[in-house]
Amino acid sequence: MQRLGRQWQRAGKPVVLVPTMGFLHRGHASLIARARRLAGRKGRVVVSVYVNPTQFGPKEDLARYPRDVIGDQRLCREAGVDVFFAPDDAEMYPADFSTFAQEEKLSAGMEGASRPGHFRGVTTIVAKLFNIVLPTAAIFGAKDFQQAAIVRRMTRDLNFPVKMVVAPTVREADGLAMSSRNKFLSPAQRPQAAVLWRVIAHAQEAVAGRPVAAARLKREIRDLVAAQPAARLDYVEFFDAETLEPVRTAGPGTQMALAVFVGRTRLIDNAEL
Repeated sequence: MQRLGRQWQRAGKPVVLVPTMGFLHRGHASLIARARRLAGRKGRVVVSVYVNPTQFGPKEDLARYPRDVIGDQRLCREAGVDVFFAPDDAEMYPADFSTFAQEEKLSAGMEGASRPGHFRGVTTIVAKLFNIVLPTAAIFGAKDFQQAAIVRRMTRDLNFPVKMVVAPTVREADGLAMSSRNKFLSPAQRPQAAVLWRVIAHAQEAVAGRPVAAARLKREIRDLVAAQPAARLDYVEFFDAETLEPVRTAGPGTQMALAVFVGRTRLIDNAEL
């Protein structure tokens, strides 16, 4: 892969990377389509599929994370991907691996607080993929808002010559953000999972007329989530989109993010109010 990347660099070809953990769906297909438009006919699109162990905590779902390499290859082939890159753990993390990339400010709250060590794994694997694929641009999904902000900061701070592109979240008909983890929802849990989008809509409506105390909105959202028998709120936060610092008053332009357990499945979402 790195040899190919160097060849493309010498030839002056645009290379666009779509980093994924596999079990690809329509949301990923939209990222690939965006990558193809950005690369152009003469450029190259690379999709990486790797379930990165360093971003999972000891009690998280690494072992049961859904995998379908054959289906992933089929989707990428139909989407016109040039290279399907699927390394294994031994290639990415040799037995004596001991070097990590870590962003220390934007990663402190929300997902960083709820999943200690998660973002250290994310920034390390993305840095490795940038060094292996040598892309000119990389596409990330807006569903992982904090992740995209952290990778953008790492790209800037460590001087990676990579253009960061964040593509819109793709949703189901009831508003649920597409995610590989949706596979784990039972038929009874699936309708309840739409509560993430409903509470986002509630917050957007609440601030439409005037700013609202973030603490009040959090209480309302906790009650709305608790009304779903299988759902449990992990966190909800209202924050500045640039600094990721929490705000005391939410209004138009405030960013919102939340994580909700539906049964054992942890789902995340976000939106600008």
